[in-house]
Amino acid sequence: MSEVLPISCSEILHQIKLDCQISSVIESITTRKAIAHAASEMGIRVEPEELQYSADNLRLISNLRSSEDTWLWLQKHSLTLDDFEELVEATVLSSKLAQHLFADKVEPFFVEHQLDYAQVVMYEVVLDDEDLAMELFYAIREGEINFHEVAHQYIQDPELRRAGGYLGILNRTQLKPEISAAVFAATPPQILKPIVSSKGVHLILVEELIQPQINNALHHRILADLFSQWLKQELEKFEVMINWNLDNSEANHLNTKLVTGVS
Repeated sequence: MSEVLPISCSEILHQIKLDCQISSVIESITTRKAIAHAASEMGIRVEPEELQYSADNLRLISNLRSSEDTWLWLQKHSLTLDDFEELVEATVLSSKLAQHLFADKVEPFFVEHQLDYAQVVMYEVVLDDEDLAMELFYAIREGEINFHEVAHQYIQDPELRRAGGYLGILNRTQLKPEISAAVFAATPPQILKPIVSSKGVHLILVEELIQPQINNALHHRILADLFSQWLKQELEKFEVMINWNLDNSEANHLNTKLVTGVS
């Protein structure tokens, strides 16, 4: 028979402090409250069918295929059924608020910032010697050697060397400004004149520039970005006051959840 190890609410709170998680927990609480406050002011509510649909999706994502799976998952996370419903409701409320605020602003934002969503297919070799980089650049341009041969000879990382310096499809924002400017001004396929950065001397082959088109994934990404920016501004309006003392009802409720997983 295993030995019982008692853990108090104050010990849990203290451990969260020691793990330096207090700031992230407080941010989650204030975010949830700010969303609920804004949704209430705008008359946004979660309908029963929306709650059910989102709950089913969460079970599917969490691989909870039966009632027993769900029950064990709730116990593992010390959640009650009411907590689970609150979690799902908060998720739906956040989504509906984002749609309410920014659904009609996504396409105008995309049009205005279209260049930020451009992508490039490129290869890269980073060298330490600028003279060597220039020499290789001219050799490639004159057809004396090809880029992939250079990559196999000068790239140290085994995986990147095997890929011939292929970096995949990159967004403009993933590149340093000095590199981005040259890359997106290229006429593919084109080898670029070596570019010096803090990382070294970049020898880059631009294979393809991909013009941005708005699709479901990008639509959701822009919507999320706009909502995140709005939420950040909203949180700045609040001054957080923390009460570190648990009253008896809060302590008893938390202890009950930790022991049994039910109310």
